[in-house]
Amino acid sequence: MTTEYVPQLDDYVKWRTIEGWVYFVDSEYITIEIATKPKSDDLVPLHKKHHVLIVCHYWYWNEVKYIKNRRNEVENG
Repeated sequence: MTTEYVPQLDDYVKWRTIEGWVYFVDSEYITIEIATKPKSDDLVPLHKKHHVLIVCHYWYWNEVKYIKNRRNEVENG
């Protein structure tokens, strides 16, 4: 029996020709962060970087390959 992968926040995944971190998860789509760059302004001090995100709708999730996650890194500081 094959189990279909369901993307989770902080998974590192590959989809087609891109690789990156799952940045947002919803029942309809996920976003995959493929790049970041420092912000030159301080309009929102909480966010220190610009994030480049790719949208992947749920009907493509069968093409997403799980590589690793960083949940333990986040939990352990």
